[in-house]
Amino acid sequence: MRRPRRWWRRKSTPAKVETYTRWSFHFFGIIEILAIGVSAFDRTGPRLATGLALLVTVHAAVGMVVASRALDWTLRRRPQPVRLLWGYTALTAAMAVATIALAEHGPGGDDVDTAAGAVFGGVLFFAAGTITLGVRDRRRVVAVVSGFALGAGLVSFPLGLPAAASLVLAGLVLTAGGFLAFTSVFSVWLLNAVYTLDEAKETRARLAVAEERLRFGRDLHDVMGRNLAVIALKSELAVQLSRRGRPEAVEQMIEVQRIAQESQREVRDVVRGYREADLEVELTGARGVLAAAGIDCEVSGETSGLPGEVQSALGWVVREATTNVLRHGDAEKCAVVVRLSEGRVVLTVENDGVPETAGTGSAAPSAGAAAAGGSGLAGLRERLSAVDGVLEAGPAGKGVFRLTAEVPLPSAAPAVLEVAS
Repeated sequence: MRRPRRWWRRKSTPAKVETYTRWSFHFFGIIEILAIGVSAFDRTGPRLATGLALLVTVHAAVGMVVASRALDWTLRRRPQPVRLLWGYTALTAAMAVATIALAEHGPGGDDVDTAAGAVFGGVLFFAAGTITLGVRDRRRVVAVVSGFALGAGLVSFPLGLPAAASLVLAGLVLTAGGFLAFTSVFSVWLLNAVYTLDEAKETRARLAVAEERLRFGRDLHDVMGRNLAVIALKSELAVQLSRRGRPEAVEQMIEVQRIAQESQREVRDVVRGYREADLEVELTGARGVLAAAGIDCEVSGETSGLPGEVQSALGWVVREATTNVLRHGDAEKCAVVVRLSEGRVVLTVENDGVPETAGTGSAAPSAGAAAAGGSGLAGLRERLSAVDGVLEAGPAGKGVFRLTAEVPLPSAAPAVLEVAS
């Protein structure tokens, strides 16, 4: 049981929905075999029942293949299976004609008529529901279902079935086929919606990164643009003065040196502001982002009064942990706690939904934070080491990952009490 469970937990949410949808369509084929093929043995003799069951099994198997290929087409993974759809339609029509002919001109008896009629109606409405997977336009879906229902009436009446019975049979095919067609169309729409939402989530993350890069580039341009223009002008002026032997060239180069040093200081300020992270802002942002992703996030702890360098270091821990909870695993809950313990600020980020590593049964570290050897934890450890902090990350139970960061407080820092926020 562990291997199927690990296989399922390693899948993303869209992949899980796709697997469920795909096997639901395959299950329709199994229902067709059991409800129509196997039940023929209760209605007629073993030879005829075996023949009918084999025909239904072949029809159901082809229907499974059609459903799988059509689903791949709707997900843009392969071209539309036009030939397969027409072949499945021809097979269905041939089976329908054969079963009606069997009922009217084959061995007599109500049992034979009942078994043949069940096969006739069953293959038609199962085929109608399956073929609609291979078309997109709603009008074509309606045309497919209506065509099968109309065909059922037109084929059964000339072969000897009474007009009223043919009309009832056409109505049954229309109703049952329409229900399966609606189920198929809705399932495909839901699957496409899940994939679209997943793509939108990734796009939103990429746009956030691009926006941050633009902001950083804009800040650098504002700082360096004017200063570099002044440096270029003053350098050119110093060159001209130097060629003329004027002593003012030295003063211009001194000014260039001063502007260059000022530019270095301003660039350091921009980078420092970019690299610093406010802990309270990061905690609020983590709660909002995780809630938007459908993850229940509980944040507790009081951050006021913490030194700036401690808040910056722990803010980066929250940012990195939140990013990895979103990118890895399939978490449903996440808890972030900030507390004071013996003169140290302890930040704990714990989430569930961590996939287990194959063969070991232990939680994979990548789900709660970056892998132990990855750049995520390495960068966090470097930031924490600057304030004498430490970082621990690893499994904390079945499917749970915990990341703990500890930073010592300066002796003059006020006490921080844990309170629910």
